[in-house]
Amino acid sequence: MTTALPAAEPAARPRTRRLPRAAAFWTLAATLLAFMAAAAAPSPLYVVYQAEWKFSATTLTVVFAVYALALLAALVTVGALSDHIGRRPVLAAALVAQVAAMLMFVAADGVGWLVAARILQGLATGTATGAISAGLVDLQPPHDQRLASLVNSATPGIGLGAGALGSGLLVQYAPAPTTLVYWLLAALCALAAAAMLLMPETSARRPGALASLRPQVSVPRGARGTFLLIVPSLIATWGVVGLYMSLGPSLAAGVLGVRSHLVGGLVVFALMVASATAVIATGARRPRPMMIGGSVVLAAGLALTLTALAAASTPLFFTATVISGFGFGAAFLGAFRIAASLAEPARRAALFATVYTLSYLAFSLPAIAAGIATTHIGLRDTADIYGGAVIVLALLAAAGLLLNRSTTENRPQS
Repeated sequence: MTTALPAAEPAARPRTRRLPRAAAFWTLAATLLAFMAAAAAPSPLYVVYQAEWKFSATTLTVVFAVYALALLAALVTVGALSDHIGRRPVLAAALVAQVAAMLMFVAADGVGWLVAARILQGLATGTATGAISAGLVDLQPPHDQRLASLVNSATPGIGLGAGALGSGLLVQYAPAPTTLVYWLLAALCALAAAAMLLMPETSARRPGALASLRPQVSVPRGARGTFLLIVPSLIATWGVVGLYMSLGPSLAAGVLGVRSHLVGGLVVFALMVASATAVIATGARRPRPMMIGGSVVLAAGLALTLTALAAASTPLFFTATVISGFGFGAAFLGAFRIAASLAEPARRAALFATVYTLSYLAFSLPAIAAGIATTHIGLRDTADIYGGAVIVLALLAAAGLLLNRSTTENRPQS
């Protein structure tokens, strides 16, 4: 009689090793840096594309602005998706889309490819932004509850500045100026996508994924008066970024007579690194004086920028750019923190969606209008009108808070 042997137990699946929390935190920060660097990389190349394919300044600003509009569309639809299906799958999908966008830039042989690549890049970046921001908060060390806020605020400026400078260096001195930067960024994003396999998941799956795709843009009824006070600052700060990132390299070449592609990258680098410096330097201050002071500095920097263009002075132009960038960083961070105090946590996501909607519309639509105006009245006059409008908005923002002291003084700060 044969005795049946007991069935062998299935071998336990080996557990995938995950990155420690500290390593995962800085991996997410590096991923955010890569997305922002890629966003700015095309800026020094716009002048090259324009010369090679003979398109107008209007077309140039459309190529620039569709990125912001696509990013906004993703942000207000899939921005909260990682709360329901997890951070890792959302980030992996966004990084794969980003790699595809970089390869589209490599293949570009006309404006249509550029527009398509910028749209896909904007969608990928908007999808990743919410998941990265939330993931950084999830993973920040318990003993330093301000680290995620600092990284979320400072990294975009550092990334945009580094992307523009690195791209300018490659365009000026490296072979294959219109493709090498995109190959490098594609490899970097592919590496980040692989790193997502090792990331710990910090958001459990929960129902409501489809409902989260419905855009929610609103301001609590009792906070609308205060919110209106920060609207001019949101428009002014992001309008400045749109001006510099879309027309900054063209101003350096066309008005200042500087033909180096490196200088075009340096314009964006100077603005964004000054912005990140302001975030770090003023982060401990209360938001109201931060926004007032930042708005005044922004107005002064832009006035100096217009003076530099009138005098065709490159050193003065870069000095003014740094001042404008510092004002942008301080004013926006102050406005953002005031907004954060206007709603309870359950309604804060919808309020932030409103903040980002206004910011990215101010980042893109005025730049398109400036491109159209450039073809009719010229680059210099367009810059004067654009800069003058932003100066007025920045001063209105400062005056509004000064005249309505009680509206923002007594709110709890986030």
